[in-house]
Amino acid sequence: MTKITSAADLAALREGGKILAQTLQLLAAKALPGTRAATLDALAEETIRAAGGEPAFKGYQGFPATVCISINSEVVHGIPGKKVFHEGDIVGLDCGVRYKGFVTDATVTVGVGKISKAARKLIDATEQSFWGAANIIKAGVHTGDIGHAVQTYVEARGYGVVRALVGHGVGKQVHEDPKVPNYGEPGSGSMLQEGVVIALEPMVTAGHWDVRTAPDGWSIATVDGSLASHYEHTLVVTADGCEIVTKL
Repeated sequence: MTKITSAADLAALREGGKILAQTLQLLAAKALPGTRAATLDALAEETIRAAGGEPAFKGYQGFPATVCISINSEVVHGIPGKKVFHEGDIVGLDCGVRYKGFVTDATVTVGVGKISKAARKLIDATEQSFWGAANIIKAGVHTGDIGHAVQTYVEARGYGVVRALVGHGVGKQVHEDPKVPNYGEPGSGSMLQEGVVIALEPMVTAGHWDVRTAPDGWSIATVDGSLASHYEHTLVVTADGCEIVTKL
């Protein structure tokens, strides 16, 4: 578990978060019909390294790319490979940056060209569930409180909340304690302390929440083939709220 205890550490985390936010903004703008996922992956690595950072995901537990690029029914961990974006696709862009010893992690799901109203509603609901949960985060809040906030918002709109994957602590490593599920009961789980760094990341499905891993060993998709959306930021818990370091 990473705890920020100095101004210097917070500054480094913020700087890394800004690099990541700018990288994702660039990738999102270039997620167009006909674009190759591998092109975005190469652009992300080039952008991160040019800013003085390192791709946090590339080589992590053997992952072969800088960005997890997940399309339509893929929830997370999509390998760019030979994927090509098509009009109407929704694409999750999940990236991490290591900078001055600190890791930040963030995701945005974007539409390629013109997307359906149903797809737009799913993306918007996922993002709004994040902000609703982020608004309650402060020292003393439990991870179950956060998960409950996400779950109740999402399920009230008829969507599913993935159970097999959760948010997590981040900071010195890509994945740390505590686990931050997107479901749960108020008052349950770990109590957050001031300075703790977490990645809050709702993963929402248009259909059932059950998922499975593809034969490539990485890509995780919905079992029923329904669309999935993912939204994530790295944040630091404060005494009376939180600071989101991966937001421009």
